[in-house]
Amino acid sequence: MTESASPGPCHFVIFGATGNLAQVKLFPALYHLERAGRLNEDLLFVAIGRRPWDDSRWREHLEEAVRAAAGEAVDETALQRFADRFEYLRGDLNEPATYTELFEVLSRPRMGSCENIVFYLAIRPDDFLPVVNNLDRVGLNRGHGRHRIVVEKPFGRDLESARELNRELHQHFDEEQVFRIDHYLGKETVQNLLVFRLANTLIEPLWNRNFVDHVQITVAEDIGIEDRAGYFDRTGTLRDMVQNHLLQLLASVAMEPPATMDANDRRDEKVKVLRSIRPIPVSRAGDFAVRGQYVAGEGNGARMAAYRDENDVPDSSVTETYVALKLYIDNWRWRGVPFYLRTGKRLARKQSIIAIRFRQPPQQLFRTAIQERIRSNWIYLSLQPDEWMQMELRAKQPGLELETRTVRLNTGFREEGETSLDAYETLLLDVIEGDASLFIRFDEVEESWKVVAPLMEAWSQDSRSLRVYPAGTWGPEEATLLFDSPAHVWRKNLRG
Repeated sequence: MTESASPGPCHFVIFGATGNLAQVKLFPALYHLERAGRLNEDLLFVAIGRRPWDDSRWREHLEEAVRAAAGEAVDETALQRFADRFEYLRGDLNEPATYTELFEVLSRPRMGSCENIVFYLAIRPDDFLPVVNNLDRVGLNRGHGRHRIVVEKPFGRDLESARELNRELHQHFDEEQVFRIDHYLGKETVQNLLVFRLANTLIEPLWNRNFVDHVQITVAEDIGIEDRAGYFDRTGTLRDMVQNHLLQLLASVAMEPPATMDANDRRDEKVKVLRSIRPIPVSRAGDFAVRGQYVAGEGNGARMAAYRDENDVPDSSVTETYVALKLYIDNWRWRGVPFYLRTGKRLARKQSIIAIRFRQPPQQLFRTAIQERIRSNWIYLSLQPDEWMQMELRAKQPGLELETRTVRLNTGFREEGETSLDAYETLLLDVIEGDASLFIRFDEVEESWKVVAPLMEAWSQDSRSLRVYPAGTWGPEEATLLFDSPAHVWRKNLRG
């Protein structure tokens, strides 16, 4: 763990506490940490929201959020203990008086002295700077200990705005205090990826261009934009998903073994990967990326509306709801290996996978005139909705003939009775403990924006590049044109 020698925080302040993110993700995850006994006795929470509630009404809201997430499996004692940690503060993020009152609240902790405070910005990115400016104004940005501030994506709208936001943030907080969260990095399968590679001598020698044919990363959603049109139509899938989630997954797959498991050593290796990605020429964007937008279709037995028919989406919108792209990492380990990435909304199924295909054997011995070319070996990592790993090998079919078939070795990461952790549980505990290993450093943000910048420029100049796909399918057919070989196909499930 890094930066964890200092005492743990005594206060955890949540801006935007009445919003959807806090209700759906933060409070259930923090409750689970409470139930597991991972929260220090003296850790107190301040929930800041605009709603005119007192502490009693706030507790009702909090308990409703936890019960909705946990269903019937609520530990009433733990929930009561968790709710007792909270104080509700009604306030406007743009009003200085809110921060003066917050300072007074934090100056009278119920237990001990308060040297470290976590500030979680569960708010719109447009509100980040007013919050950090006001925290500085009342002296809550530094203090005697090591205050920490957590910011959600997206971090900027492009490279220049990200740099400007970072400059503003660094006027008030040091880089070591800033925790840029990407919940995909908290998923156990992603964390297991390094262990899988580096703790198994069977795997690591094969993890390079000599043995790997190509890598696929898919993050598919079966839902539309729901009630987020105001945000999503200004952002699009390239900014919302590719610039952060998918490029972070790519860097996690492709990184070199770090010198140590220290946060900065691990992040150094991810930055090297991002810097090694071959730049996409603006004039050739169509050779490396496909963008699409869903039209009306069917899925799960129901009719689904087109993107432009969603509430508050302009009729003429050219915002992409789907992106597929091909990237090359020009370093010693991966030179020449294509990485295919795709993500979209209203696709056929919700799933997040990393699929690694190995090269064919140099000579096909086990083949007859009527038998197709033997399928390659694959490693298949599922991040959601379930977390497991599958290896595909070839073996002889039972019978008199020497014919082969695929044998699948499929395993989860948990023993019987072990519960699955939500990504936010892992990340929130790391924030509390001061471990930044699974959080994004600014140079990672910067390099990620550089990767997608040519696509943003090309697409802003040519709206005709937008393809359409029926809701409930796997996206535009043009995405298959990205493949380097006719033998390359998108992996959609366990069987292919």
